[in-house]
Amino acid sequence: MVGKPEVSAHEIRVYNVLARGEWVTSQQIAEQAQVAPRTARAHALKLVRLGVADQAETFPGHRYRLSPRNRGYADRIARAAEALDITLETGPAGPRRAS
Repeated sequence: MVGKPEVSAHEIRVYNVLARGEWVTSQQIAEQAQVAPRTARAHALKLVRLGVADQAETFPGHRYRLSPRNRGYADRIARAAEALDITLETGPAGPRRAS
């Protein structure tokens, strides 16, 4: 890919956390993705709006997980991860190299 990737490195990191298959808070996303809490929240909400992630309202906040309906977006993430040389998660089975 030439030029700027269509997805940021932070978005890929957030996607990776969600790809592990567990419901997580935005704080957990921030810690595991090594991004600021505000960044984690913004990317998680973007993925929810795109239908890539599911959001559950739980007191006192929200939890997020990757949606089973995310297949088209997974290709976009894979291309960006390859351009940025970032390892993608495949779910509970563990990480794989972007192909």
